[in-house]
Amino acid sequence: MLRLLEDKIATPLGPLWILCDEQFRLRAVEWEEHSDRMVELLDLHYRAQGYERIAAINPNGLSTRMKDYFDGDLSVIDALPSETGGTPFQREVWKALRAIPCGQVMHYGQLAEELGRPGAARAVGAANGSNPVSIVVPCHRVIGRNGTMTGYAGGVQRKEWLLRHEGYLLL
Repeated sequence: MLRLLEDKIATPLGPLWILCDEQFRLRAVEWEEHSDRMVELLDLHYRAQGYERIAAINPNGLSTRMKDYFDGDLSVIDALPSETGGTPFQREVWKALRAIPCGQVMHYGQLAEELGRPGAARAVGAANGSNPVSIVVPCHRVIGRNGTMTGYAGGVQRKEWLLRHEGYLLL
């Protein structure tokens, strides 16, 4: 059975759940108001092997590092380890998301081309939308082709805030 250590931190955008395994690899990062979605993804990826959630305080410093990101140390998330379930295609998309530099964005079609799958923008968007480790696997850095703030499960206002925080949006 997979044991998930969980903590919740306060952020400028609301409470944020942080779940990691016993090797301190992030398995889920989700806004509290979307915790139902987080549970759905956990069930989808780990129900077969079984998992349990165990309250923890700042497991291996992950909560502190997430707070550091919100306090302005933007590069801290680049070194945070993550491990996800999902299909091979989803994991390929999520790996590519981590390669988008802070302060930059891509549109779904660009990401599909980067993966060698031109024309798969919708599939990339679907994988992006099922990312269980938000912020660290920066799905917020993917925008619509025309620059619109589309497709962030945490809400467009949070996506805009994160992109401003990272220096992409200067509004």
